[in-house]
Amino acid sequence: MPKDLHILPKLRDSLTFLYIEHCTIEQLNLSIVMITKSGQTPIPIAAMTVLMIGPGVSITHAAIKVINDCGCMAVWCGENCARFYAFGAGETRSSRNLLIQACLCMDKTKHLEVAKRMYLRRFPDMDCEGMNIQQLRGLEGIRVREAYKLASKNSGIPWNGRSYKQTEWDASDPVNRALSTANAILYSVCQAAVISLGYSTGLGFIHTGKMLSFIYDVADLYKAETTIPVAFSAVKNNPNDIEHQVRSECRQAFYSSKILKRIPEDLAWVFDVDISTDEFDVSGAGELWNDQGDTIQGGTNYGVNSK
Repeated sequence: MPKDLHILPKLRDSLTFLYIEHCTIEQLNLSIVMITKSGQTPIPIAAMTVLMIGPGVSITHAAIKVINDCGCMAVWCGENCARFYAFGAGETRSSRNLLIQACLCMDKTKHLEVAKRMYLRRFPDMDCEGMNIQQLRGLEGIRVREAYKLASKNSGIPWNGRSYKQTEWDASDPVNRALSTANAILYSVCQAAVISLGYSTGLGFIHTGKMLSFIYDVADLYKAETTIPVAFSAVKNNPNDIEHQVRSECRQAFYSSKILKRIPEDLAWVFDVDISTDEFDVSGAGELWNDQGDTIQGGTNYGVNSK
């Protein structure tokens, strides 16, 4: 199906995520529809960033194709977003941002500069320019600890420290389960944004060694203002259905904090380059690498006898 990428909503204008379970998803014209016993509900998939598919969902091949065509990322997850199983990425765009990220990541000096800027982004009102990476890491630890204390005080929910084992989900206390659920949602939203912008999820600057290292880097920029207060608030507001409450409050928090607008801007600042937040025009044949340090136009036969 031919498509003009420029008619799709920009990342900054998209909705964040939708979690679905125990339903059937089918194609409906150029969109999709959720079918349950109570009826049909159209899903504005072209305006979505992430569709989180929980247990009991049957989805057609045609619906998956529409989701991909609309640039939405599909995530297969456990009940209440408690597990992450797999994802289907949206459409591929220009590799320009990926090449910039790789260049910065593989150069030790530039890597350090980016890592420091990722910390500095969290302290906009503090003069941290003269600090080394160890001092910034310690400052970040204090910031997160204070965020937990503040959320606990505001909600009245006791805080005994972060404790979570994936294999012992039910053994965690309510606020830790809420934090894990909220963070899983934030990771999915950040992953969709990172992929949509053409970056790699695995080339991290603070975190390393995981295929989602860069996602953890990006998500840490926003946890203190979103998932931490949301987790405590959800436990207070709906202790009988924490995961549902977390999803509801995450949607509001992500919308209020304008995460999808800020991620492209924050990454452009962190990488210290002028990176457009709009879609790139990649309709042409692309370019070929040249050993002279530049590129040449692709889609051309460079044989000696070509005409």
